[in-house]
Formats: sequence, C-alpha cells, structure tokens
Amino acid sequence: MLGHLRDRLTPATRRSRIIAIAAVAAVIALVSAGLVLTSGGSGKQVTAYFTETIGVYPGSTVRILGVSVGTIDSVQPQGRLVKVTMTINDGVPVPASAGAVVVAASVVSDRFIQLTPPWTSGPQLASGAVIPASRTATPLEVDQLYASLTKLATDLGPNGANAHGALSNAINTGAANLAGSNGKDFNTMIRELGQATRTLSGSRGDFFATINNLQQFTTMLKTDDSQVRLAQQQLAQVSGFLASDRQDLAGALHELATALGQVQTFIAGNRTLIKSNVSKLAGLTKILVDERASLAQTVDVAPLAVDNVLNAYDPVHRSLDGRGDLRELEVSQQAAASSAPAASTPSASAPGSAPAAGSQAANPFCAAARSADGSVASPLGSLCRQEQSAAGAALVPVTAQQQAALPPLPLPAVGPVYGSGSAVPRKGR
Repeated sequence: MLGHLRDRLTPATRRSRIIAIAAVAAVIALVSAGLVLTSGGSGKQVTAYFTETIGVYPGSTVRILGVSVGTIDSVQPQGRLVKVTMTINDGVPVPASAGAVVVAASVVSDRFIQLTPPWTSGPQLASGAVIPASRTATPLEVDQLYASLTKLATDLGPNGANAHGALSNAINTGAANLAGSNGKDFNTMIRELGQATRTLSGSRGDFFATINNLQQFTTMLKTDDSQVRLAQQQLAQVSGFLASDRQDLAGALHELATALGQVQTFIAGNRTLIKSNVSKLAGLTKILVDERASLAQTVDVAPLAVDNVLNAYDPVHRSLDGRGDLRELEVSQQAAASSAPAASTPSASAPGSAPAAGSQAANPFCAAARSADGSVASPLGSLCRQEQSAAGAALVPVTAQQQAALPPLPLPAVGPVYGSGSAVPRKGR
C-alpha cells in the first residue's frame, strides 16, 4: 500500500516535502544551538586540581549534596596533577573554602565531582577561583585494593613473614593461649573494656575537665617553679631536722602519752568535782553574760578612775589630794554621838540646862526658839537641845601629843588633824 502511495507522489511533491523537513531540522538546530550558547555563557568558572580523575570527562556533572549544579568543561593533565575546569550555575552559593571530591556512583557508571561542604553563611567561592590539590580527593580504585591485598598476602605468605613458619607459629601459639578458660576470660575482658569505654563516654565531660584542671595545675607548677623548688628545699630541711632529733621527738611523744594517761586518770577520779566546777562555771558565766552591760561600763570607767587616782597622788607628800565637805563629816560625827551614851559626851549639856551663848548663836534651831518666846521649852527648843548634844561630838583639832596616843593613820598627815571630842584622848584618860 505504501508502495502505491509512493508511486502516486509526483517529483514536485517529493521535492517540496524534502525542503519542508530540512527547514524544520534547521530551525530545531538553531534553537538547540541558542540554548547551548545561553546555558554555556552563564555561571562562574572554577578550577580544581586532582591527583587523578579516572572516570571524569568533559560534560560530567558537578553536584552539591547530590544535586546537579554545574558541568565539567575540560580535563587536562598538568604534570603529576590533573586540571579540571568546571562551570557552576548562577545563583548557586559555594563556600570559599570548599573542597572537591570525585564520587563513583557505582562500579561501572561515570563519576561526578561533589563540592563540599554546602554553603550556609560566610564568603562564597568567586568566579575564577582555584581549589588546590590539598582540598581534593579521589576514591580508591578496585585495582589498587586488589594490589594492596596481593601485597599483604605475599608479605605474609611462605615467601614473606611465614618463610620459616613464624606466622604459623604465632597463630598456633595465640590459639593455644586462647583455648579453654583463657578465651572466656579474654572475651570478658573485651566486654568489660567496652563497658568501661561507654562509661568514659558518658562521663567524658568530667574526664576532660579533670584533664584540663590537671593541665592548669602543671602549668601553675611550671610558672612557679622557683617557689616549688624552695618549698621542696624547706621540706627537705624540716625532714632532716626531724630525722636528726628523732630521739628527742620520740621521747616527747612518750612523755605526751604518759601525760595524757595521767590526765585521763585525773578526770576519771575527779569526774564529780569537775562536773560540779563546770556547773558553777556555767552559773558564773551566766552572771557575767547577764551583767555584761555593767562590765562594759566598768571597763570604760575604770581607766578614768585609775587615771584620777594617779592624778590625785602627791609624790612629794606621799598622799592623795582631794576635796571633801566637812559638813558631811560633822553630820556623821553627830550621828555617832547621838547613838553613844550621854556620859561619854563631856560637852553635852544636862537636860534642862541652858545652853551656852556661843552654841545657841551657832545653832539656828536655838536662835529660832529664842526669838519665838524667849525660852527653849518649845518644840524648837527640843531640836536645839539635840543639836547641842551633838555639838560635843564635833570635830576639834588634835595636838601632836594626842596624835601619838591615836592608832596610826593609813596615810601620812598633811596639815592639822581633826577628830571628834569623844575620840580625842583627854588628860588622865
């Protein structure tokens, strides 16, 4: 049927159809070229150096976290390194310190370049930047792994470490050592070591803090090395001193033990008395606490009193100077005379006798009674007679002969000496 349709088409129709198909293909090619030019002209170009780039070709992808962000433009050998030029799409941030890693998705697929780490903040990789070989890495090849295993097997085989059976003997010896209960103990040790490791992991904060404090301590010892040496020297001197006097020290300790034993015996024998004294001491202490205000006042006033006594002392006459009210002495003498028998007061007037004029003039009660009614029979006269009776006990001068008969005075006399009439010795007495 198709053959019949083809036979029906005229040459002109065929020619028109070919021209239309060619025009459509040209348009598609121009659009694709424009897209390629548009995509290739944008982005920033970055250069990275690798030790090897097996499986990496121009057109391979550049990824970040597995997402394609660019393409590889060229792969060129540069001595012992390989220069890889790549283009990263606009708007994709890459850290300025990023590294490049060749990643193999599988054993047989093409590889791509992964930029790591992803950008979070900070400066970005600029166009024209170079990633050195120190920041790039390539995966281990299968043939390299095979070569390493082959070399290990050769080194441990009969032509290597086991040439004289050393490796076999070591394995046999290890098996014999781990046989029986030794293997169980070894298993227990490994299990407990794992538990200890977990414990240290849970307490790693305290563990590292201890190490940090120990480091600070050693640093302090290093900084104060001279003081540490001086302390060591002084400690050595003290140790030497104690070593040289160890006999005296031993004797002192022995005597101390004896004294402590005696103290123990004394306390055991006088327990009741000590308890009583302590109780009394507690009472005394309570009194002192209750009277602490008075004690404080005494402590404040006592220095002033002592200072006044020192100021009152006359070193020339060896006496204490002071001022006194003679009237107070007279009142005290009168009180003493009023309590004494009437016969011991020679100067006292008999009841009903008239007082002397001089005593009446000196006595205000007698003067008041005389001015009232001219007699001393009134109540004022009674007071007058009492004053007259006490007048006989007033202070009178004491002569040197009378002083000789008196008891010795506590302090040497300065000036005239006065005494009561009953205390002054009379002639013939």
